[in-house]
This record gives sequence, C-alpha cells and structure tokens, in this order.
Amino acid sequence: MRYLDEYRDPVLARRLVAEIRAAATRRWSVMEVCGGQTHTIVRQGIDELIPVRMVHGPGCPVCVTPLATIDRALAIADHPEVIFTSFGDMLRVPGSGGDLLSAKARGADVRVVYSPLDAVRVAAANPGRQVVFFAVGFETTAPANAMAVLRAAEEGLANFSVLVSHVLVPPAMAAIMESAPAADGGVDAFLAAGHVCAVMGWTEYEPLAARYRVPIVVTGFEPLDLLEGILMAVRQLEEGRFEVENQYARAVRRDGNTFARDALRRVFRVSDQTWRGIGEIPASGLVLAPEFAAFDAAARFEVRGLSTAEHPGCIAGEILRGTRTPLDCSSYGTLCTPRRPLGAPMVSAEGTCAAFHNAGRTRREPP
Repeated sequence: MRYLDEYRDPVLARRLVAEIRAAATRRWSVMEVCGGQTHTIVRQGIDELIPVRMVHGPGCPVCVTPLATIDRALAIADHPEVIFTSFGDMLRVPGSGGDLLSAKARGADVRVVYSPLDAVRVAAANPGRQVVFFAVGFETTAPANAMAVLRAAEEGLANFSVLVSHVLVPPAMAAIMESAPAADGGVDAFLAAGHVCAVMGWTEYEPLAARYRVPIVVTGFEPLDLLEGILMAVRQLEEGRFEVENQYARAVRRDGNTFARDALRRVFRVSDQTWRGIGEIPASGLVLAPEFAAFDAAARFEVRGLSTAEHPGCIAGEILRGTRTPLDCSSYGTLCTPRRPLGAPMVSAEGTCAAFHNAGRTRREPP
C-alpha cells in the first residue's frame, strides 16, 4: 500500500524510538486527543516502548456525546413518524435505558447512513415522514453536517432535521490544563488530531501553547507519524519551548480548509457544551445558527422527563479525562466488553477501552 506502508517502516520506527529515549531526560506526560491516535499507540505498543507517559484524552466524539443527548435520540427515534438516521458507531452507545440498536429491535425506524447527505436523500424520498440525522463529532464531521443542512434548506425539505452534538477540541484541552496543570503532575504536551486540524488549521492552538506553556504537535495517525510527533514534543520540552508544530505537513495547513470553515461559520454558532463524563465546558460545542433553527430536531420534537443515570460500574468519565486507564476499571474485560459494553469508550471504534481490549491489554495482578 503506497503512502501507507512507508509510515509503518519498522526500521524507521526503531530509529525514532531510540531518538526519543536519547532525548528524554525525564518521564514527560504527553496526551493525544484523538481516538484514532489512541488505537495506533495501543495496538502498536508505542506507549510500552518509550520513556514517555502517554495519556489518552477525550479524543472520541462518540464517547463524549452527553448521556442526555443519547436518551433524547432514543425518545425521538421512538416517534412512529420518524426515520432516525445515524452513522453506525452511534447505534450501540448506551443511554440510560438501552441504545439505538435496541430501539430498532423494538420497531423504531433507525437507519445507518454513510453520509449526512444520504439522510437528506432519505428525507426527499419520504415526504410523509420526519427524517432526523444524528449530527455528532468534532470539527472533522461538522462541515459535512453543515452541508447537509444547507442542501435541505436549498431543496425546501421541511421534513429534515438534525440532532446536534458537536464538540470542539481546543476548549477541552484548555479545561484539561485548568483542572491539572503540568506543574501539578498533569499533561506536559499535546498531540493534536491531524484530521481536525486539516479542517480548522492550528491557529486556535497557538494561544493555548503560549498560555499554558505546553508544546502542541499536530500529528497524523500512522506509527511513524506518532513517534515523530512525540519526539518533536519531547524535544520542545527538553529545550523549554512551548510552540505549535506541524508533523502532519502532508495533510494540514496552518489555516486549514477555508471552504469547510466557511460552511461551519454559516450554519453553526459556538455554545457551551456538556461532555459525557467531564461536564460542561464553556464555548466547546456547536448549535445551529438562528437562521437554521427550523432544522433543529431537539426543538422540533419535545422530549420531557429525561432522567439520566450512568452505570455505577463504569469509570468512563475518569478515562476520558485521562486520569485513569481501562486497566483501573474493575468492570473492564469482565462486566464490560465490546459485545456487552457498559460505557461509550468500550463500544466506540475510537474509544480507549475498545483500544485496550482489541490490543489484548489485561489487568495485571500485583505481585
């Protein structure tokens, strides 16, 4: 696979591991804020090869979707006139009383789509039904969801709406630094998600690096990408530099994708947002702009009496904040598995618990 295997070269990987070992004079803590990066780090054993503590942050958008939003989706999907559409990774995320897959088994019309524009086409083909798309994700998926709203508006599809749960990465990084600064044993540096920065660029990260004195390296998703990004972060820390650097130069520009950013600015507005397991983070989410409020499924379908409750045996919140790992959870691998997940980090393809389980990581009994 050209342009893929070359980023998995074992000779170059060993060389980068050796450079990290030579550069690090102490055990720095580096957090990646991307579930795809977490899976590569864990699957390839990168965190076990280097003298750096890798902290797995809230990089899974499915995992941080609020429990109340999942419950609202379930309530909307139960409406007989609704066709509820979603990407497949949301179907098994547990709410307080089941998931979308179980709602489908009960008779709800829940359909998997591969693009939000597919949901627009479903609405056009079913004028007598209400079609709702579950618009979840970081800045990466938001432009496509914005385009779906714009297309529905252009086509006059009054039966299309979106249930929005978009979250933004930079405010979450700021919240992590506020809760546990590096000086107090928190995170020393960040690996920023390459696909988010491909859309947004990295200008939003520059004030964070300066304010919290943390290196931030925009990084890809292959083993060599991550090893080089970690090396760049370690070198900054050892030299006392706190800058934003771009390892993922083949895909990311400083200003990002201006067309995608324009679509976001047109359709969405920044708002406060609750993150599952973390709580409310100011200015960390997106809501529909007033001119597109008619497409807001949360307003179109009144849902009352939501009462959310996390499973008592799940420590997903601490895992998402990076303060604990799946191996610290008594339910991991026993009560909680990918087939029967208790929390979103085990069910999502980008979740930390799923990454550990798929890589065969097991709890070690103390000697």
